[in-house]
Formats: sequence, C-alpha cells, structure tokens
Amino acid sequence: MTPARILIVEDEDKLRRVMQLQLESAGYEVDGAATAEQSLPLATLADLVITDLRLPGMDGLELISQLQSRGIGVPVIVITAHGSVETAVQAMKMGAADFLQKPFSLDHLNTVVEKVLAVQSLRAENQRMREQLDQRYEFDKIIGRSPAMREIFHTVERVAPTRATVLIAGESGVGKDMIARAIHQHSPRKNQPFVKINCTALPENLMESELFGYEKGAFTGANSSKPGKFEQADGGTAFLDEIGDVPGNIQVKLLRILQERQFERLGSNVTRNVDVRVIAATNVDLRAALEQGRFREDLYYRLNVVPINMPPLRDRKEDIP
Repeated sequence: MTPARILIVEDEDKLRRVMQLQLESAGYEVDGAATAEQSLPLATLADLVITDLRLPGMDGLELISQLQSRGIGVPVIVITAHGSVETAVQAMKMGAADFLQKPFSLDHLNTVVEKVLAVQSLRAENQRMREQLDQRYEFDKIIGRSPAMREIFHTVERVAPTRATVLIAGESGVGKDMIARAIHQHSPRKNQPFVKINCTALPENLMESELFGYEKGAFTGANSSKPGKFEQADGGTAFLDEIGDVPGNIQVKLLRILQERQFERLGSNVTRNVDVRVIAATNVDLRAALEQGRFREDLYYRLNVVPINMPPLRDRKEDIP
C-alpha cells in the first residue's frame, strides 16, 4: 500500500524539520514548504496538508481558500499559536479537518494525522461505494435474469462510456426508459441532465418549439424566449421516446442535431451548438416505416448506431416474478 503523502507548510525551519522527521519515521512521505505560495504546486500531490496559520505573505486561511478555489480537495490540519484558538475555529469553519495548538507533542501530531487520514480514507471509500451503487441502481430496477436481458446489460455497459447513439426497440412496457437511464447513469455524463422527450405526447404544431426552443415573438403567445429540450440536455443525454411518431419536417432537424450538433431556435437565425448524446426508443418497426416513406433512411441509420432490441416479457419467462 502506497504511504500517504503529507505536505508541511511552516516558516519555522526547525519545527518543520522536526515534524518532517517524525512523520517520515512513522512511514509517511513528507514534503516541506516555508510559505503558502511555495506549497500550492506541491499540494496537488498531497494526501494531507499541515499548515501554520501565521505565515509570511499568504497566511494559512488564505491557503485553505486557495486550495478550495483550485479544486484541490485535500484535508488540512492547521497549526495555531497558544491563545489563537479563535483563528483555528475560523479555519475549521472554512473546512480545515483539525488543528494543532502550539506547543504540541510529537505523539499528539501522530494522533491527529492518523485520525484525519483515517476519516479521509473512510470518506473516499464511502464515495467509491456510492458510485458503485449509482452504477448498479438502474440495473437493479430492471427485471433481467434471462439470457436476453443479461446480453442487453452487457451491451449497456459496453456502450455507456462512448458517445454512440443508441436505438432501443421493443413493445410498450418492456423497460426501454429504464435501459436509456441505465446507459446515462453508466456514462461520463451521469452528473449532467437526462431529459426525456415523449414524442407521442407532443402535438405536431408544438414539437419544433418544444425540442429546439423559441425566441420572443416567434409566434402568438411567445412572450419570452425559451430554451428547448436539447438545450436543457446540453452536456447530458436526450432520450427521444417513441421516435417513430416524429413528423418529417422535424426529422430533418433531428438529423442535423446528430450530424452537426447544431440547431436554431424557432424565430431565430442564430445557430446554436449543443453537446448532447441522443438515445431513441420506438415501439414500432422503423424499417417498415422507412420502406413506407414515413421515416427518413439517413435519420434511421444515424439513430441505429447501437441497436438494442428488447424482447417482450412473455418471451422471457425467467424474468417473470
């Protein structure tokens, strides 16, 4: 197991060297800095920072603030002089993990360091477990003991980390929505929006404005500008449920989203860029719709990059409770 790396920020050379020797003898890797300014590049490598509150130039409180603003989530122990407990309390309120009050024994130094590192380790483990639970969450809600569903789960795990567009086909009620959410939950976009768009529920005359947004005055009643579903999903995933119900004029605009990641709001000539992953679902045979001229061939092949065909529950008896 790799030893924890500790950074000591202390302008008193003798104290810094004594602390460094003590912690190194306890098995830690230790770096030292005389000023907060010198410590900042080293802090990115540290598992723990121990800093005096009184330093030349930037003080310990400012150092804590700088670490936080730079996204360096390392725990901090502050060193305070006798009679300066109020400052230590202020540091704790800012996020410091603990404090050492001068003069302190080397045994006490060891105890505080061990405690803070133990808490940090527990938090890291808790976060790791939460992430694992999040990743399993969507699968746990899907009935899937049959070979067909297990294969779908494997497909989800393979495709989720990519940007590939997915087309989920299956009867109503087989869990297409849950599979789409599972793909999103397992993807790098999981902390970004997941926006479900029920194409069946959108009237044809409102579909364009709902999907792509509109500007003030674009139509009667448009008293203010409004972003559409794709803008709301920017950075995340747009789930187009029942894609087979989208009319031809909207299919052209969806094709542009997939090809160029661009669109214009209704009533605007300004081209907008969007970073969105598209997952579509259908309960109709899109190939038949394509042959009948009701669905664009180019859109179909753009959507059908990764096909997932979900069998009905009656064909997978192992999944019936």
